[in-house]
Amino acid sequence: MTREGAGRTAPAPSSRARPPRRVDVRDWVGGVRLSAFTGIMLGLVVLAAFVLVPSVGIYLEQRQQIAALERSVALGKDEVAALEAERERWADPAYITSQARERLYYVKPGEVVYLVDDDLPDSAIPPEQSAVSDEVQETRNDWMSQLLRSVAGAGVSRTATSAD
Repeated sequence: MTREGAGRTAPAPSSRARPPRRVDVRDWVGGVRLSAFTGIMLGLVVLAAFVLVPSVGIYLEQRQQIAALERSVALGKDEVAALEAERERWADPAYITSQARERLYYVKPGEVVYLVDDDLPDSAIPPEQSAVSDEVQETRNDWMSQLLRSVAGAGVSRTATSAD
């Protein structure tokens, strides 16, 4: 080997820039060759897509309906369980007796029942409040002082209690 061969370097890039190479799409597409088998398989894939897409949509819709119906059945089972528990309560004579006493005020013979309609005297019952107006009224007072007076008045006021 000589020194000349070992010291070779790549040729220097040319100072002129090459224009971008244009690709002709027609040549590229023209180079693609489709056989009859490829065409048939492509047609079958497209046909399968048209056949299966609606079927998949129907499948998903039916799964949603099934899930909704399963939730409905679960709610129905809960309601049936609650009604059966109530039926079992009504089968108990003690429960029937307590319900008759509470709802219908039934008493056993010889018992004395006192019903208290109103245990407060007339003076302890607060008077009826007047109706609220539909009109907006402007106040001439400062809202903060009005609030403090209201809170202080509520703390000092007397409440109606029964005399035991």
